[in-house]
Amino acid sequence: MANPNRRGQAGSPVSTGMQGDSVTPFANTHFILPYGLRRQQTITSSGAVDIPAGVTFVYAIAVGGGGAGNSTSGYGGGGAGGIAWGWTLANSSCVIGAGGATSGASGGYTRYGNIIAGGGAGANSTVPSAATLGGGGAGGQGSGNAGSSGGTDYWGIPAGSAGTTTSTAGGTGSGGGGAAGTATTGGTGGAGISGGGGGGSSGSGASTAGTGGAGLAGGGGGGTSGTSTRQGGAGGAGISILTGTAYSGGNGSSGTNANGAGGGGAGVAGNGNPAVTTTGGAGGLGGGGGGAGSGTFGAGGAGILYLFY
Repeated sequence: MANPNRRGQAGSPVSTGMQGDSVTPFANTHFILPYGLRRQQTITSSGAVDIPAGVTFVYAIAVGGGGAGNSTSGYGGGGAGGIAWGWTLANSSCVIGAGGATSGASGGYTRYGNIIAGGGAGANSTVPSAATLGGGGAGGQGSGNAGSSGGTDYWGIPAGSAGTTTSTAGGTGSGGGGAAGTATTGGTGGAGISGGGGGGSSGSGASTAGTGGAGLAGGGGGGTSGTSTRQGGAGGAGISILTGTAYSGGNGSSGTNANGAGGGGAGVAGNGNPAVTTTGGAGGLGGGGGGAGSGTFGAGGAGILYLFY
């Protein structure tokens, strides 16, 4: 019988994926999967965790909840939940972060033992609050407002900066920065391990909101409030941590002086949802950011926890 505590083949340490100061989305996910172990549990709600007797160390991958978009027309999308991974002592309980469930609410953190991942920032104001612990920043409101910065993650990988009116796209980082909003075209959320939210657009004419940033989990798309044609931003793309399967963000809605809500960002375990008329799309399972609404916000995707031993 195989030793249940085996951490991997000798001489083949688990890669942490630490990339220094320059971070880009990973094309594959083997950098955080532990060599020689099998995934034993997938957990989507907080509570007790049953670990077999004799197992003293567990390798955990934690994903925080995605931030929610804002309900008001022309606001930004929510950031994707942060992602953390590594070895920890076996623990009998866990916390799973909920996705932002009210307009502009940030996602909750996910924790198992000493491994913790923050939630994505919610688009809670014209200039949103910053994310924490690897979460993506949220997009700014569309009359010339900055987004919010992403969060530095558990491993200390730097966060992406917020988009500004002079450089609208969110910066790249562990948590991508939220994009700025402008009158005609919202900025694109920053790419990273967790994507930032797209910026809103609220000019008097035609308006196009920003797309959420891509990552293992994607940010939510921004919303519009123009008086002519409106196009809500699409949610950012994501990737399955376990299989490398690509997940897509939901499309934004469009119309003439109507609709213009943003799509939800993809999570690490599912596609983001499309916007429906004035309702922003919800983020996908595993930390997808919620899309901005033009009447009703898109909720953030719930967090998730994978355990290996």
